Amino acid sequence: MDTIEGTSATAHAVLADLPVVDLDPFAEDVLADPYSVDHRLREAGALFQLSRYGILGTARHAEVAAILADWQAFGSSRGVGLQDFLKEPPWRAPSLLLETDPPVHSQMRRLMNGVVSLPALKAVLPRWTARAEALVDALAAKRRFDGMEELAEVYPLDVFPDTIGIARDGREHLLPYAAAVFNAYGPKNAVWESTEVGLPDAVEWVNQACRRENLGPDGWGMQVYAAADRGECTEDEAHRLVRSFLSAGIDTTVSGIGTLLLALASHPDQWARLRAEPDLQKRAFDESLRWDSTAQVFCRTAMHDCTLGPVAIPQGTKILLFLGAANRDPRRWDNPDRFDVSRSSSGHVGFGFGIHQCLGQMVARQEAGLVLKAMLQRFATIRLAGAPERRLNNSLHPLARLPLEVTPA
Repeated sequence: MDTIEGTSATAHAVLADLPVVDLDPFAEDVLADPYSVDHRLREAGALFQLSRYGILGTARHAEVAAILADWQAFGSSRGVGLQDFLKEPPWRAPSLLLETDPPVHSQMRRLMNGVVSLPALKAVLPRWTARAEALVDALAAKRRFDGMEELAEVYPLDVFPDTIGIARDGREHLLPYAAAVFNAYGPKNAVWESTEVGLPDAVEWVNQACRRENLGPDGWGMQVYAAADRGECTEDEAHRLVRSFLSAGIDTTVSGIGTLLLALASHPDQWARLRAEPDLQKRAFDESLRWDSTAQVFCRTAMHDCTLGPVAIPQGTKILLFLGAANRDPRRWDNPDRFDVSRSSSGHVGFGFGIHQCLGQMVARQEAGLVLKAMLQRFATIRLAGAPERRLNNSLHPLARLPLEVTPA
């Protein structure tokens, strides 16, 4: 690839000097094991050309964090996947949180911060705690179980939709819908096509479930509609904001808890240390997200002609950010491939960075923290009881199955 379409003559010369990486980051073998290529991507250069897609890429922590922090130069409103919303309409109405920039994003984020607040999380804490303890009690009695199908998927799907006020009938659509949302950020490959099966039914169910008349009266969803009644957003915007709960707050939390279970079961020394030093629990979850990022890639688009370091980047240029590679960048982390519960993982980009940092991270941290606390009290040991299996996704790195065996405390 010699140039990127739409660049100026000056920028052509600069971009043409960037290293070219002829690798498909959305190939199935790469999606199954992204860390097998991350070293190659980081060492290609601070910025490189991805010849398969005619875009730029970066896999180093400094550049990834800088792009995520600079929304004025590198925006989200043209799509956070390969698709450019100015050239091709999205498959659904864009997310008002993930796929907008200020001032729209600021208004919507302020509204949602008022709903997903610390007092709101404290209010649901007793109920979420009781459900975590009951679930882990049952698994301790079983001793052998699938960490994904019986814990990481069950717990968020039990507590979070109830909190929003989503009807129980039809919740089997939640995970397929969320998987499709994140698959759509990549190309229309076989992985994306696999999620299209049953997708129209899932989309229709989600659209109906998020309407005012179908929500429970006391949930977070109705609080969003109350904001619409106060004039803080329109009725349609309220519907789209409630919909955002079902992608940002479900699949990523399921994957995050699964990753935590995998990390602890794969590192018995770290489990033992965590039981001896329970004050490290909060660090353990963030370290698991750094060690194996739930979100592996997202895009940003140059909103005007700008620069990143010495490189002139023309308006409209897409840049693929390799979050998982950045979180294992040896320029930022000592011994980055090691999972260490005592590590301060501050600065990891597993939840994004800057104004678009994941709204659901407080929810994910509370859910994962309650599950982990219950496990530490009830499991003396936890180990793998078989080979983990991955579920392929164009932008996430989720598990499909995680056979575990525990010894009750």
